[in-house]
Amino acid sequence: MKDMLQQYKNILVPVDGSYEAELAFKKAVAVANRNEASLHLVHVVDTRAFQNISSFDTTMVEQVTDTAKKTLDKYIEEAKSNGISNVDYSIEYGAPKSIIANDLPKDLNIDLIMIGATGLNAVERLLIGSVTEYVTRTAVCDVLVVRTDLENKPAKKPEV
Repeated sequence: MKDMLQQYKNILVPVDGSYEAELAFKKAVAVANRNEASLHLVHVVDTRAFQNISSFDTTMVEQVTDTAKKTLDKYIEEAKSNGISNVDYSIEYGAPKSIIANDLPKDLNIDLIMIGATGLNAVERLLIGSVTEYVTRTAVCDVLVVRTDLENKPAKKPEV
């Protein structure tokens, strides 16, 4: 009899430096291990955030990109030390919602997006809409929203 277990092959994890994204990454490593899947990390630099700055210069984008690279390199190391051999990342520029929900899943043949629950409050969600909410509604593949820590307890941000 054929093995009927659903297996994910390509997992996408958007990371933005937040605690929620880090939890999604850690859980994605475990899921990728169980499924022998490849892991794709992405950081999207929301270029619209820079459009309102009158003295728009590339150094700001470069700074954001450098910070993202450092975070992503750290995650790659962590994934590899946890047994994930097939792991990579990309830094994209544009509107995070459509890049995460549509563009990358199609380009990379993604079958699961694991995304952190965003910390936007109700008013912010009303005004700008949460990326996570958009992705869960419109993604072309399965989406798992990570709301809990590695023990599946409600995630609490570490006290600073």
